[in-house]
Amino acid sequence: MSAVISDELIYEVLSAVEEIPEGKVASYGQIARLIGREKNARLVGKILSMSEHYGDYPCHRVVNSAGRLAPGFSEQRQRLLDEGVCFTPSGRVDMKKHQWDA
Repeated sequence: MSAVISDELIYEVLSAVEEIPEGKVASYGQIARLIGREKNARLVGKILSMSEHYGDYPCHRVVNSAGRLAPGFSEQRQRLLDEGVCFTPSGRVDMKKHQWDA
């Protein structure tokens, strides 16, 4: 059974994302766990890809569990750099240093 994207679910995800402090990042799976949907990391990604329709949220602070940036989100790296987030030599976010401790 596939998950249905409702307005309530969208605002749950975006409310969790809104809590990520500047200079920190969270993974899609971490956001999914925070809202009680631990198996729905991809659904979180789908919702974040539509977030501009719902307001201004710090979606650039969400990366995958390995610290990889979102495909097609060209400004994400610079926005994270502007907040002091460090990257590894392979171009991933240094998750040990910057993962949000939620």
